[in-house]
Amino acid sequence: MSLKKVYDKQPNEFTFNDSNLKLAEKILTKYPSKNKKSAVMPLLYLAQKQNQNWIPLAAMKYIARYLSIPYINVYEVATFYTMYNLSPVGKYFVQVCTTSPCLLRGADKITKICKEKISPKQNELENNKTCSWTEVECLGACVNGPVIQINEDYYEDLNDKNTIKIIDSLLNDKPLKSGSYRNRKNTAPETNKNLNGEKNAQN
Repeated sequence: MSLKKVYDKQPNEFTFNDSNLKLAEKILTKYPSKNKKSAVMPLLYLAQKQNQNWIPLAAMKYIARYLSIPYINVYEVATFYTMYNLSPVGKYFVQVCTTSPCLLRGADKITKICKEKISPKQNELENNKTCSWTEVECLGACVNGPVIQINEDYYEDLNDKNTIKIIDSLLNDKPLKSGSYRNRKNTAPETNKNLNGEKNAQN
């Protein structure tokens, strides 16, 4: 469970836009009518995407009415899971994995860069409101560590130099490509050597 502060400046209203309303209706078809509550997580995710990466209380109330469930049922889900942001995080939300595999490969340098480039404290917007950052538990890409997630994209196999370039690109609103920064494909070995140290035959 995460400890998250609800933003003190809340909008008065929220409704799904036309495209998200169609997506919400499609999501509901995946669940029995008596179990509409099960759709609360994907609907919260839709609301977050529509509202610049964070979920206002008005959106939770709207989803509660949409699903015909108590508001507290939506609120308890939104406040429990770290994937939901309850305050503005900026156009680019940087999540730094600091679990052991990434930490052993230099994640501490990445958090230091985020403190210097974005904000000294986690979950605070930097001056031009473009970015914020936070430490997270495992992002599920241990073999590609250190790794950061920026919105929905993974940036893998990082070091301090390319992390600085990536953060600068976000601050300039011209994000660099995601993926491996050691030119690996997924989790493939970095060289064409096999386990015995011999080069594999080329096809």
